[in-house]
Amino acid sequence: MIKRRVIRGAIVLTIMLALLLSIRFLATREQENLKLPDMGGVFSVRLENLDFTTEITGMLSDGVIDEVPYEEYEDVFAEVEAIPVSGGYSNKVLRWGILRKGYGETPQADPGAPELLAKYGGVYLGDTSKKVIYLTFDEGYENGYTSKILDVLRDNNVKAVFFITGPYLNEHEDLVRRMVEEGHVVGNHTVHHPSLPSLSDKELEEEILGLDRAFHEKFGINMKFLRPPKGEYSERTLAITQKLGYTNLFWSFAYDDWHRDKIRGPQYAYDKVMNNLHNGAVLLLHAVSKDNADALDMIIKGARERGFEFGDVNDLILEK
Repeated sequence: MIKRRVIRGAIVLTIMLALLLSIRFLATREQENLKLPDMGGVFSVRLENLDFTTEITGMLSDGVIDEVPYEEYEDVFAEVEAIPVSGGYSNKVLRWGILRKGYGETPQADPGAPELLAKYGGVYLGDTSKKVIYLTFDEGYENGYTSKILDVLRDNNVKAVFFITGPYLNEHEDLVRRMVEEGHVVGNHTVHHPSLPSLSDKELEEEILGLDRAFHEKFGINMKFLRPPKGEYSERTLAITQKLGYTNLFWSFAYDDWHRDKIRGPQYAYDKVMNNLHNGAVLLLHAVSKDNADALDMIIKGARERGFEFGDVNDLILEK
């Protein structure tokens, strides 16, 4: 009798220990899933944990940035420390910058940047011999204007590319679905919107592929364009993302339109864009801007009146 009780006690103890270990294992895995920017990370990350205070750190001026002359703007050569460099690629942080030259003139990018971009299949400009322009929107988070933007694009029969983050996909699946169903391209702006050169190879892949997996799960298609958050990149990030099958799509026009508290009116946005239109332009507009949403119909009609057509961003891959 005593022997049976001992055996039963041992069995019960073994079962209890197994249950405790299982609970601990599951809890650990749950914590890991919340940290990793994989599919689970996409569905758990919150907008308040992401930084959108500065959407573009590179030059986007008419010759000056913060009143510093273009020729003195040298911090594109800052370097991220302590990130293992793979394949012998440089990990110097480069910040995509554009010196605007006015209507009809191709802007000037940072010296050497277009050549480096082209080496790894990146794009920032279409065919400058054609009056074709490309419309792109960054969608880090929703500010209530995307529905209007989609309405205007639909009514004017224009297709665009929207670069989304993990929280955007998680919280605004209805808008992303509308983008897909109405023939727009949805691009990858990473899960957490980090500066890509600051990530390890594994973190970099998960930031991009994690979002892609979640997007594919919902819509059955994969992303093929990547826009590095803040416009920050390095030779290493270009090389890795190219191997992952992505085209890094930068821009030939942008302005400081991501500040929610800086509303200057649709005429301001219209003038900014129209005064800098050029052949092959890749226009970057932030969808959080009320000015952009209110000016978009005028911009499309005004560009067409000047002889420009709106191109399919997929053609940029063929032109490389």
